[in-house]
Amino acid sequence: MPLDLILAHVHAYATLCMTGLIWFVQVNHYPLFKNVAEANEDVWRKYEEAHQARTTVIVMPLMFAELGTAGWFAFTQTGPLTIAGAALIAIVWLQTFAVAVPIHAALGRAFDARLHARLVWTNWIRTVGWSARGVIGLMLLQRVLLQQAAAA
Repeated sequence: MPLDLILAHVHAYATLCMTGLIWFVQVNHYPLFKNVAEANEDVWRKYEEAHQARTTVIVMPLMFAELGTAGWFAFTQTGPLTIAGAALIAIVWLQTFAVAVPIHAALGRAFDARLHARLVWTNWIRTVGWSARGVIGLMLLQRVLLQQAAAA
């Protein structure tokens, strides 16, 4: 199997996994944080700490796979699709590490309803960004499949 085709599959897989995960987090997981914190502050701190550790184990390999394959395609298949994809990766990474991670760190010290609301609201940036990335990942995979079919 050609390298571009392998990387297009990895890229689409990682992106679609992140898309599904971010929707689950946005619609289900983050809104429930408040319930845990209201039940017991000590339990909340342990919960938030576990959330951060467990989430990192899942998302970081996917995010790095997505970043690496998007970088590959940005240099080998330059065009509006890969440029838009790279811009969206920059946005979701910036939002993740400049906004979400610091909020999680603060929430890990003590639950704050305003910070929690900010986390939920600003996470829409990642939710929309990864949703668009999912479409781009599928489009890129289709393009590579068509290129491979034409070359055969």
